[in-house]
Amino acid sequence: MPSVDDIVSADRRHLLELPVYAHLGTIRPNDTVQVNPMWFEFDGEHVRFTHTSYRQKYRNLQHNPSMSLSIIDPEHPFHYLEVAGRLVDVVPDPEGAFYVRLQNRYGNPSTTPPRDKEDRVVLVMSIDRATQQ
Repeated sequence: MPSVDDIVSADRRHLLELPVYAHLGTIRPNDTVQVNPMWFEFDGEHVRFTHTSYRQKYRNLQHNPSMSLSIIDPEHPFHYLEVAGRLVDVVPDPEGAFYVRLQNRYGNPSTTPPRDKEDRVVLVMSIDRATQQ
């Protein structure tokens, strides 16, 4: 299996490291697309998102694990990176720790977990292919 370095070009990889909003696409049970802005974190191999186990996006991924993430370069808005893959893991986060980490990453310093922390999960996405401009 190719590594992320083989899939994502060096001149766009930095977009995975930036704390910018990205658009995550999933497929609803009726086979229509749902796209929402999301916080994310790249761990060098996978992209991770905070979510809850009761929202539509979670249900979408239970139905079809395909996902796609689009990131626009804030310095060059005509440049973007799209990575596509699958949901490879769902990690329970009942204390909301990952939510707090992302909240801080995105400029909202706090140690307070979200009210729905008991339902929080970390969605883990593989990177299987990429497109860019």
